Amino acid sequence: MHAIILFAHGSRDPLWHKPIQAVAQRIAERDAQVLVRCAYLELTAPDLLHVANELASAGATSLCVVPLFLGVGKHAREDLPVLIEQVKAAHPTLTVTCQRAVGEQERLLDLLADIALKGDA
Repeated sequence: MHAIILFAHGSRDPLWHKPIQAVAQRIAERDAQVLVRCAYLELTAPDLLHVANELASAGATSLCVVPLFLGVGKHAREDLPVLIEQVKAAHPTLTVTCQRAVGEQERLLDLLADIALKGDA
């Protein structure tokens, strides 16, 4: 069973999580066979290892982490690889991959440019 973890920075403000959770909901609606959860780096729960543990217990055999970072700063370059290695060490039979941060993906950059050019119509 395949699982996706949407990984974001985190915030104490509960409204901050709404867009992350909305992406998770859209993934679930598009593919009911994929388990999808949200995890956060700091300031809120759950963290990446906690979510990976939950998904492994639920029967996930592969796990893809999707970093929802626009900028590729220290968190994406340094902190996330350490966390990915912790997940792999905790679950050696689980296939764990990590996508590039969304801010590095051409499709998202094009979409953001389109939004800026067309406005909120």
